[in-house]
Amino acid sequence: MNIGKLGVWYFFDKLSATESAKAAKRIENLGYSTLWIPETIGKSPFVQSSWLLANTKTLNLATGIANIYHREPGVTVAAQKSLAEQSNNRFLLGIGVSHSRIVEDIRGLKYGPPLSTMKRYLAAMEEAPYTGAKPTEEPPIVIAALGPKMLELASEKTNGAHPYFTSPDHTEIARKIMGDNSWLCVEQKVILETDPRKARELAKPVANTYKDLPNYRNNWIRMGLSEDDIDNMSDKFIDTTFAWGTEQNIRRRIDEHFDAGANHVSIQPVNTNGKLSELDWDCLELLSPNS
Repeated sequence: MNIGKLGVWYFFDKLSATESAKAAKRIENLGYSTLWIPETIGKSPFVQSSWLLANTKTLNLATGIANIYHREPGVTVAAQKSLAEQSNNRFLLGIGVSHSRIVEDIRGLKYGPPLSTMKRYLAAMEEAPYTGAKPTEEPPIVIAALGPKMLELASEKTNGAHPYFTSPDHTEIARKIMGDNSWLCVEQKVILETDPRKARELAKPVANTYKDLPNYRNNWIRMGLSEDDIDNMSDKFIDTTFAWGTEQNIRRRIDEHFDAGANHVSIQPVNTNGKLSELDWDCLELLSPNS
């Protein structure tokens, strides 16, 4: 699988099937290699991936991430291999432990220790039987990884890692931990706004969704941010985790990830109209690999 260098990360849950297909085709035509879609409490990422793969020709679909608590390991294997075979190897499975708030508070399941839970899940996937038509190559897996031990597991047991809401400094640390041969597919939030006050205000509603989640907080502190930075969404916090400004400013941040060791960067554009459910096509067109 050729994951390519530049992808798009976006919540497609609010779009209808017709709107989703149209958006995916447009992203494909702009030259982006991979579209990453998350899983929370909306659409099934596997059903959605099947639909979008069927409506595109070259675009890869990746789950960023599928929650391992939502399905038994063998079911995940079946979905992964079915999608890879149907799409001529254009499906990348990204899985993660998610957050206790989603697993316990919303789903009513028991949230376990992240590292050991992921180890057991990967082991069970390896042992799961599958008798369907197989893809022509073994489909890849990446795991959502932020801390050192999960990054090590990603390099040892999967094709690589999908760090979310980080920075180029974190990318450099992750590459050192994972070695040279693992995929490092990082997500970067971007805002095409040159006014510092406006850009930071646009970033705050996005950051507010994540700032109380322990997995992210712990990682931001490892990155050198303070509790106060996170709680108050300081300029330092926003500027560390978001890329904002001109096209050149944003491209510079993307290049910093590549220089730090990323294989692939998926950009998540924050719309300057303040509507988080709408893609910022002006931003995607400016940053397009075809531009």
